[in-house]
Amino acid sequence: MAVRAIIFDLDGTLADTEQLHFEAFNAVLRPHGIEIACNDYFSRLIGYNDHDCFALLLREQRKPASDALIGELIAQKTAVYQATVAERQVLFPGAAEFVRRCAHRFPLALVTGTLRAEAELILRRAEIRGLFMDIVTAEDVEHGKPEPDGYNAAIGRLGYILRLRPPLLAAECLAIEDTAAGIEAARRAGMRVLAVAQTVSASALAAADFVRPSLAETNLDELLRVLAARD
Repeated sequence: MAVRAIIFDLDGTLADTEQLHFEAFNAVLRPHGIEIACNDYFSRLIGYNDHDCFALLLREQRKPASDALIGELIAQKTAVYQATVAERQVLFPGAAEFVRRCAHRFPLALVTGTLRAEAELILRRAEIRGLFMDIVTAEDVEHGKPEPDGYNAAIGRLGYILRLRPPLLAAECLAIEDTAAGIEAARRAGMRVLAVAQTVSASALAAADFVRPSLAETNLDELLRVLAARD
């Protein structure tokens, strides 16, 4: 099937923010006696939303994992993270240009495990917020990646916004991701996937249809030709 829409991930795909998330997690967990190792975060936790990360880490350390505590930790981490992001431009080189090229040809949406305020801040600072017809964030779904909830929601909402006839199908949407959890979520939703190996190794992204070093090094026309040839 021809591609009719493109749905992006944010952290690690468009924005070079995974290290900032890692540092913010540790900043709020240290007072609770928890320190995440860098290798552990990038090999095991990357791609998951804040709630699921905090819940997992607290359980593993046999700490109380009440909703109230997790909510407090999320609020603290959000404050630390947003203060850092507000001071800098965090998009990967070439990411904004790639988004603009895609937006000239396809409707775009974004599915992220981050909070809406964080996503809006990054996209507005990069002056690309208006290119996305819809944004699905952690607040919008019950289950984060690798569950397909976010992608399912984005596909349904895009189809509703565009009033597409025939209806938009998952197989007509290309997801752009950077983690195994994100790839799994998109696959379970029924999508094709382009992965960019900017935060984890290419070998960890082998389940994607395509793996490229970065968006700056991705030829959209080439991908579309390959997908068309496979149909």
